[in-house]
Amino acid sequence: MSSLKRADITDLSSQQRHLITETVAQEITKAARFLDLNLSMIPIKFDLTGAAAGMYCRRGSSRWFRFNPTVFSLDFSGHIGDTVIHEVCHYAIDMAFWRAKPHGPEWRRLMKLMGGDPSATYRASAELDAQLPVRRQKRHRYCCGCREHELSTTRHNRVTAGRATYCCSYCHQTLRYTRPVGDARVSQ
Repeated sequence: MSSLKRADITDLSSQQRHLITETVAQEITKAARFLDLNLSMIPIKFDLTGAAAGMYCRRGSSRWFRFNPTVFSLDFSGHIGDTVIHEVCHYAIDMAFWRAKPHGPEWRRLMKLMGGDPSATYRASAELDAQLPVRRQKRHRYCCGCREHELSTTRHNRVTAGRATYCCSYCHQTLRYTRPVGDARVSQ
């Protein structure tokens, strides 16, 4: 296989977007049958960026799907089946079960019934993975009583603003900021 170049990554054609929309509708019908539910079609947006191929979103009573045209264009045939089923199962399980875990037993069971792979994430080949335009957050070093932890900038900002505290899952102590990752200075 030849090496991919950024120029080889194209957006989805209107025909491909239409096929995704039709496949979503078919999979929603299938999931509704398996769960004995009345599931309606929800909006589809092609605005997802980064490494994720798809996402089911819910805010209040609003629900929608987001798909990543860049990731889909790299492996359209793989994503038209696996990713669509994956996200439709999230939608169906959300509608059928209150507080079910996103990749919990109900979701895995439905994925199997619908012919999907119940693994939580899609893994692209290293070659495809290298082509994705992904923004990486800076990491910040925190410590507790037993080890060091690395928190993302998002979590670090929540701690700094006083909106969150994080605890070690082993010793249960609150994490304390030491320094950004890569900073060789000794913490105080």
